[in-house]
Amino acid sequence: MIPFSVLDLSPIIEGGDARRAFDETLALAQAADRLGYQRYWLAEHHNMPGIASAATAIVIGHVAAGTDRIRVGSGGVMLPNHAPLVVAEQFGTLETLYPGRIDLGLGRAPGTDGATARALRRYFEGADHFPRDVVELIQWFEPPAENQPVRAVPGAGLRVPIWLLGSSLFSAQLAGQLGLPYAFASHFAPELLLEALALYRRNFTPSDRLAAPHAMAVLNVFAAETDDEGVRLATSMQQSFARLSTGKPGRLPPPVDDIAAVLTPQQIESARSRLTYSAVGGPETVQKQLSDFIALTQVDELMITGMMFDKAARIRSLEIVAEARERLAA
Repeated sequence: MIPFSVLDLSPIIEGGDARRAFDETLALAQAADRLGYQRYWLAEHHNMPGIASAATAIVIGHVAAGTDRIRVGSGGVMLPNHAPLVVAEQFGTLETLYPGRIDLGLGRAPGTDGATARALRRYFEGADHFPRDVVELIQWFEPPAENQPVRAVPGAGLRVPIWLLGSSLFSAQLAGQLGLPYAFASHFAPELLLEALALYRRNFTPSDRLAAPHAMAVLNVFAAETDDEGVRLATSMQQSFARLSTGKPGRLPPPVDDIAAVLTPQQIESARSRLTYSAVGGPETVQKQLSDFIALTQVDELMITGMMFDKAARIRSLEIVAEARERLAA
């Protein structure tokens, strides 16, 4: 069976705060570590009241310090917001502290709105320089040349694994050209999933970092003891997507028994389309949906995510998926 991994946005729930989000992220990561998941990734977002992982490298360090085996990384760092040398130093530091356990996933979007991008002193046209910045970042991790005037310290020579992330076709093609592993954000951008994976595989050129294509896709998972409870847990994320679509993002709301009581039919349909690739329900239902998604995409790894209000429910969902993984492997 292919490896399973976890994507976490460190959600800030209604009635909670960022400190609680970080504590619950660590608890979830420790559960993932215990359950045999391959990676635990955190994502960079800014000016989002419901997401605590803006300083992504710091949160990665928090998680890596509290776990033993699982790889910890970014899903991703939004490279247009940063100088490549600074990213190399940050992740070189993490790799030095937690050797062999750090991943660096890179995104091309700013992870925020235009006003916040300007506050970050970066601009949307920075995305146009993404291919150049990725190549530069890779070079900072290579062994330094003799008399090289600038080096990433720490970072030089550490060759931290670099992934390209995408929700469109651009990074799929670039990852193939550069010979890097690729992860698609099908948990919120389902439309181009299969086309992006095909483009990546078709354009892959072997590199000294990767000999053959290696693709991962992200699936929303809301696993519970029953189908009805899984559907109920998913309503938190449905509400969150509806608020985001109106330009009013907020903290993650609690689940509701009847989503039609709090969202309009148009909002429900919009959230449904964003959540096209999801596994929702009890153990047997989720296992079948996991199997179907793997068969559809032929991915080399599966990453799961799920914005749930209750920490215990999130951990139980990880347990149910881990049990399904073992049954599928058998």
